[in-house]
Amino acid sequence: MNMQAMLKQAQALQKDMLKAKEEVDSAEFTGESSFVKVTLKGTKEVVRVDIDAESLDHDDIEALQDMIVVAMNEANQKIDAAMEKKMGKFGNIPGLF
Repeated sequence: MNMQAMLKQAQALQKDMLKAKEEVDSAEFTGESSFVKVTLKGTKEVVRVDIDAESLDHDDIEALQDMIVVAMNEANQKIDAAMEKKMGKFGNIPGLF
């Protein structure tokens, strides 16, 4: 294989990898815990926090805080799984993203 063909193949791979990352970055992922739902972008930016107020005892703020943490962690895990699924086909290239 000549050098120009290898370069062209590497550029195509880079393009595919960037497209896969953009797909994950633009998607939304939701984590839920009891009466809390947290939605994040694939970039891990919080988009929305929904609280089912009817299920919440207003005196139980500490439990609400814990539920938000659990829901956010779940959404982050979904982002990581999606990124691994999309990027896994490219192998492990250190320092890429």
